[in-house]
Amino acid sequence: MNTIPKENKYDWPMDATLDVIGGKWKPLIIYELNDETLRFSQLLDRLQPRISQRMLTKQLRQLEEDGLISRKVYTQVPPKVEYSLTEMGKSLMPILYQLCVWGSEHMRDRIKYLCEE
Repeated sequence: MNTIPKENKYDWPMDATLDVIGGKWKPLIIYELNDETLRFSQLLDRLQPRISQRMLTKQLRQLEEDGLISRKVYTQVPPKVEYSLTEMGKSLMPILYQLCVWGSEHMRDRIKYLCEE
């Protein structure tokens, strides 16, 4: 049986990384979930007014599909949903922290908050 080779989705490893964590919101969401489980409303509070509820929902779904966060739904009224980092998501924390440090060192006069380790 002849199989056709599967076409790679990415040309470079950096393409894959940026596809998974790229954009304005995904790194911030991952950074907020560092060592913490948060409910949707808690994440929204931490990221607002910069992000809309609709955009947060979209980004969380993509991060879950890519295996970086886990979503736990509790069957209760009102519904309760919690988000936390998976092991793969946690593996990004050193990278995101270094991005934060770089911003602190090179853009300090434009930054409102400092990095937390």
